[in-house]
Amino acid sequence: MQTQAFREAILAYGLLSPALLLFLVFTVFPLVFGMYISLWNWRIVPRDFIGLDNYTKALQPGSEMWDALGTTIAYAILSVPIQLFIALVLAYLLFQKIRGKTFFRMALFLPYVTSTVASAAVWARLYSPDIGLINQSLSIFGLKPLQWLLEDKGLLTLIATAVGVKLPAGVTGPSLALVSVIIYTTWVFVGYDMTIFLAGLGNIPGELYEAAKIDGAGGWSLFRYLTLPLLSPTTFFLSLITIIGTFKAFNHLWVMTQGDNGTTTASILIYKQLYQDQRAGYAAALAFLLFTVILVVTILQNRVAGQQVNY
Repeated sequence: MQTQAFREAILAYGLLSPALLLFLVFTVFPLVFGMYISLWNWRIVPRDFIGLDNYTKALQPGSEMWDALGTTIAYAILSVPIQLFIALVLAYLLFQKIRGKTFFRMALFLPYVTSTVASAAVWARLYSPDIGLINQSLSIFGLKPLQWLLEDKGLLTLIATAVGVKLPAGVTGPSLALVSVIIYTTWVFVGYDMTIFLAGLGNIPGELYEAAKIDGAGGWSLFRYLTLPLLSPTTFFLSLITIIGTFKAFNHLWVMTQGDNGTTTASILIYKQLYQDQRAGYAAALAFLLFTVILVVTILQNRVAGQQVNY
């Protein structure tokens, strides 16, 4: 019996070894080596062991990390609710028995499966101040062209200037460039969120709606007291992965703005420190600090939002 159990254990570990090897090589080793790099003054090659100096430099008041983290948080706060709200409305509409809903579902999902770099380049062209289609469309209605991705002024400042109101110095809002990126982000990811919401709606038993209608519940009551609570696990899942995704966003931000005009998020800052300034140790420290922020946000979201989920 012991020999048989030993053979089964050897077979099990043998079957697991390829996946375990890949996990160690491509996940554990990079993490350990990244932590090692973050403790050095590493410029192409290691120079001096400096301990936690890279971390203390990043955390000191007024450092560039705080500005990048603030931009990242603003990006998440603005984009996540907009994405989820639009996706939920579209999913609820396309869950009804309407003509052509299959086509609309496919059309809305296409931006998500399109190459991010390619679609971001196209949108950057649309946002072009000179030849962009968006500004050309505004001119048809007699509106002034905007700089879009080249505008570093806050959105609230631009609106106040247009209506002749002067705002306090600290009230500027996110830059128009960041808002432009958020519009693109919404266009890309709302189809994916909508698809997940559709799956969640499909898991709600139809008998519950029939029973509620018999009791006299109307459309809004059905949505407010039945659909939303039973969709809470789906909403919680989407909010979790969407927030994490916004904190890690890089490709479209780099293609569209390269981090200029108020769009330098944490991931953009890490990339610039690593590849432009050749400060690998400092970039590694920034990456671990960003990981810590994402971990804390995820834990808080699990504790706060998780209590509102109805399974």
